[in-house]
Parts: sequence; structure tokens; C-alpha cells
Amino acid sequence: MILCDIGNTTLDWYIDGKLSKQRVNDFDPKEHTEQIYYISVNAKLSSLLKSLDNWCNIEQFVDWTKYYSTMGIDRVMACEAINSGVIVDAGSAITVDVMHDRQYNGGFIALGLRSAQEAYGKLSPALAKSFNFEVDLTIMAKNTPDAITVGFLAPLIDKIKSLGKPIYVTGGDSKVLAPLLGDVIVDDLLIFKGMIKLIEKVD
Repeated sequence: MILCDIGNTTLDWYIDGKLSKQRVNDFDPKEHTEQIYYISVNAKLSSLLKSLDNWCNIEQFVDWTKYYSTMGIDRVMACEAINSGVIVDAGSAITVDVMHDRQYNGGFIALGLRSAQEAYGKLSPALAKSFNFEVDLTIMAKNTPDAITVGFLAPLIDKIKSLGKPIYVTGGDSKVLAPLLGDVIVDDLLIFKGMIKLIEKVD
């Protein structure tokens, strides 16, 4: 089974148990003749792929009564991957979603780590500091890097932990965020696992 997660600038492939990336500018869908299952947030490529019989958009298989209509398809696929738990996708934004007995219980969206650091810098040049991921989030800070780190991360971490379910972490910043959350499951394949589950339901 060949799976593809199409973003605005890159494509993430999952082929024979292996992950790879490709830039959108280097992508020609007609080079592929195999059956490919995909999700996409790239409107231009989605329109192009509709005309190719070997490309199957699995968004059409989603039971949208479980979710809300503007929810990102990557978030939906991560939710489809698990029965119960909290899903933290630490990418350009940090999304947090809750599943209980395969039902979607809602979620929220926060700035991603890079965006949050950039936002502080836009407020004041004095706040243009990198987060200190070694800081103790439970105490008051005594320098600027620690202060912005605690200010942004402490409420976020507390909220996620308060949800009281197993935590699954995925996304580009998963390795950075996971240690702050304690006992979590880091799974870079969560979106693809959700895609596979949905395909198997239809088949």
C-alpha cells in the first residue's frame, strides 16, 4: 500500500514501511502508475489528482458527522488512528484533539513552537529569545528566555495533562515537546495509521 500526505510545500510518503519526503515543486503525479491513497491540503494538487484514476483521495471515506467540517484532514487521520486518547500534533501549529471510544470529543489549536518564539520577538526585540526546554515549568522564571518559555508552555502542558487520557505525540517538534509531557507515546506514523484504518474499513 502506498500512502501520501500532501501539504502545501511537501509530500510525505509512506511506502513499504518507510517514510520519505518530496518537495511539491519536484512532484509529477503522472510518474506514478501504482494505486496511491492520499490526503491533501493543497487545493491545486487535489484538483489535478481528481483526473487520475490511480490516485484515491481517502477524505471521501471520512464520517464527517464525527468531526467538524473545517477540521484539517491530517488531524482527522490522526484521530482515526486511535480509540481513546489525546493526540498532540506538534507542527507549524500545535493541535490537540481528544478521542473517547472512537468518538471525537473536541480539541484546540495553539501556535507552534517556532511561531510562538517569533511572536514574542515581534512584541519586542528584548523578547526575541529561544525557548529553554530544560527549564522547570512549575516555578517562576528569573530570566527572559525562561520567562517566555514558562509563559507559553506551562499553560499548554498543564491543559494537555489535565485531559486525563493517554497522550500520543506526533509532528516535527514531537521529540522536543514529548519530554515536557512525561509518559507519552511518540508516533511519527499516526496520520498514516489513521489512513490505513480508514482504507481497511472501506475494503
